[in-house]
Amino acid sequence: MKGSQLNEQCELALIKTKSGQRFCRGPKSWEAERVSDVSSEPEWLTIPALVNLLGLSQSRVRHLIDDKYLLAIRRDNIVSVPSLFLRDGAPVPELRGTLFVLADDGFTDMQAMTWLLEVDDSLGVAPIEALRSGRKAEVRRVAQALA
Repeated sequence: MKGSQLNEQCELALIKTKSGQRFCRGPKSWEAERVSDVSSEPEWLTIPALVNLLGLSQSRVRHLIDDKYLLAIRRDNIVSVPSLFLRDGAPVPELRGTLFVLADDGFTDMQAMTWLLEVDDSLGVAPIEALRSGRKAEVRRVAQALA
């Protein structure tokens, strides 16, 4: 995407990661739209899908989001959570503490979501993948270093 096209599409915010990848947050959606090509888009789950998958009430699912057991963003005006944030029918336990570290570092929910889903050069994989594989301490050290 050329500069003028990028500026027209990214009216509110342009986020550039350490690895140089660029994301924009458009005026009508809280979804981070990756400016460069996406090789694999994660599966996104809505609140009703989470209710069915987790076997919880809608209220309880929203509490999981409010209490930072899960992180959700609005995609096309629908609250959604990446399926990668779940393992064995429950939120990835290591995610909650990592979300607190990112919030303490001043990350917004959108910035945290972007960081968790994109490959981090120092980890060699996306931070959520590292969390899922048991590398919690390493992920949190990298997150703390971002402040």
